[in-house]
This record gives sequence, structure tokens and C-alpha cells, in this order.
Amino acid sequence: MRSVNITEADSIDELIADCADIPPSVRQSPAQGFPPQRLAPAWEVTEGCHAQVKDLDEYV
Repeated sequence: MRSVNITEADSIDELIADCADIPPSVRQSPAQGFPPQRLAPAWEVTEGCHAQVKDLDEYV
């Protein structure tokens, strides 16, 4: 097994070189396996939300 020494890149060139060392099997994402994307429901401010902050001078 190969030893891995993880350090933070000091330059963009070093980052690119580090990324080039990542095996292709890890870099390539599978074509399938992800669920289809779906839209999130629209968000609304309800009366309950408004009531929680209506008397506050500053909402933190």
C-alpha cells in the first residue's frame, strides 16, 4: 500500500500537480447512480414566522 502525505498546496501549480496524482477511477463520476433532481418547494413567510420577530428591533 502506498503511503499518502496530505499537505495543503502553496500555489496553483502545486494544486494542479496534486490533482494530477488522483487516480482516474476516483476522478471520474459514474454516469448513473444519482437520483433525478427535483425542485424545492417555494418558500413563504407565514404569519407564524412573522409573529416570532414582529416585536424585535433587530432580528439576530
